[in-house]
Amino acid sequence: MTPDQLITFAAVAEHRNISRAAVALHLSQPAVSGQLRQLQDEFGEPLYQRDGRGVRLTPAGEQLASYATRLRDTWRQAHAYRDALRGLEQGTLRIGASTTPASYLLPYLIADFHRRHPDVTLHTADGNTTEIVGALGSVDIAMIEGPVGVDLPPDTAVHAWREDEIVAIMPRTHPLAQASGADGVGSNGGRADLAAFGPYPLVLREAGSGVRQIVERAFARAGVPMRVALEIAGVEGVKEAVRAGMGVGFVSAMSMRHEDGALCRFSLSPEPLTRRLSILVPHASAPSRVVEQFLALCLADGP
Repeated sequence: MTPDQLITFAAVAEHRNISRAAVALHLSQPAVSGQLRQLQDEFGEPLYQRDGRGVRLTPAGEQLASYATRLRDTWRQAHAYRDALRGLEQGTLRIGASTTPASYLLPYLIADFHRRHPDVTLHTADGNTTEIVGALGSVDIAMIEGPVGVDLPPDTAVHAWREDEIVAIMPRTHPLAQASGADGVGSNGGRADLAAFGPYPLVLREAGSGVRQIVERAFARAGVPMRVALEIAGVEGVKEAVRAGMGVGFVSAMSMRHEDGALCRFSLSPEPLTRRLSILVPHASAPSRVVEQFLALCLADGP
């Protein structure tokens, strides 16, 4: 039994999925499976069982997971302490980001940080808000959109960051766009009350998306029924489905910055639909200097 095997087991226990654990650990799936087999042989009884596409821990595995998680956390704290003593000449920064900041903010922040600290190795992981919050144990800092929620790991700091507007998008041939006289995204379609979208099919992001959560709550508050025609993953998926005529979509206004004239956008009324982007820092009581510098860069960049 080695520390690496236990750290791998902690990741599998956290994600309940060997493939996702391999991504979080930057290992191949066969390498993770091999470490699990060696660990299981060491204990002489099953530690986990296949469960659909994931895994389920046995009682022995659950007990071992508690020890493995403590070992992993201690290792990370020692790693962070080492980086703090070294300064920023070397080090690694693992950044998690949900879809909107990953696509439209993070590339610029990483480029700026890399120019200042070229010898720091950067790793990124993206997903929707729920997935990134669930993977906090595998990153050093994370950016999410929408409600933060209450089920965060202990010692996680939350920093309010930016405000982002959610807008409705549709082809310029859509009846609402025609009625407004909109001629594409270059000239904003104006404002529209949520009730105006009630008769039309909608294209929504997948469950767990921060945009979807906010849109659903807004429709519920307004008492407007939603006619969901399609659920699809990712901002670009929503935009392509809207272009194809599947319905009205809802996306971050940031995602429309470089659009052509095929789509027009509407702010929602009587008040724009906005949400807060947040930065999460796991192990906030002992952050590495790399994390502190990247956080400072992000906060200086917003709102």
